[in-house]
Amino acid sequence: MLLGADEATFRRGTRLGIDWGTTRVGVAACDPDALLTYPVETIPARNQQQALVRLKELVGEYEPIEIVMGLPLALDGRAAQAAEFIQEVAELILGNSDVPLRLVDERLTTAAADKLLAHVDTRARRHVIDQLAAVGILEGTLAYERHTGSPPGQLCVCSSTEGEE
Repeated sequence: MLLGADEATFRRGTRLGIDWGTTRVGVAACDPDALLTYPVETIPARNQQQALVRLKELVGEYEPIEIVMGLPLALDGRAAQAAEFIQEVAELILGNSDVPLRLVDERLTTAAADKLLAHVDTRARRHVIDQLAAVGILEGTLAYERHTGSPPGQLCVCSSTEGEE
């Protein structure tokens, strides 16, 4: 079987997808060949420190090559108001993990997840909608990398290590 340029350069490895909100954190994962993405869990986010501890546990369990976290952008592509909050959370995650973190466009992922769950009771929907949004973030990231041969978004570097040798 001949491989296209995008398939030849696709990075193999498990990734975690994160949809971080002020109330809940949706987590998704993919298999090492990135053929299957699936919801993992919803972490309560009201206590940010506890959410970071649980995410660190999941990183240890899944051993991802990177974490892909949704960055809220407005429909015109500019950073939405919540983007600054997400960048602060990304710094905290990087301070707790040695796994690279990539921020990617998450426009409409929650809306798409909500549409998929339209038939589910609103209370029940709350527990899985963030997981499905994380699946959407991860699927979009993997599709982009397969198509272009390079990962999307911006790779984050912890500011505490900037300028160090």
